[in-house]
Amino acid sequence: MIPSTEINETINFFTDLFQFKIFKSDDSYAILYKDNLTVHISKVDKLTGGMEFYLEVSKLDELWESIKTNIAGLHVREPFDRDYGMREFHIGVPYTQALMFVGEDISKRK
Repeated sequence: MIPSTEINETINFFTDLFQFKIFKSDDSYAILYKDNLTVHISKVDKLTGGMEFYLEVSKLDELWESIKTNIAGLHVREPFDRDYGMREFHIGVPYTQALMFVGEDISKRK
């Protein structure tokens, strides 16, 4: 569950950039889904602590190309290869203290 001070903006981040769909949404809680992934977002008045989560995808570079023009102002690390066999990019989720790692297993890339 991702705590957010601006739940609608955080929902838009996932739906606009990553094409998640809304399963449930109100002023205090949302459930989003895409393929076999589910993300829960909870409205909070104040953020405490941080969190990280990892989304493993296929075609990471294609995904990056599709979102890179829409991430101005966000904390981002562009795609790079890791020594543990993953290609990743990192992106801060708006209005949260969450860092999302998006990765693809290099050995499975075509």
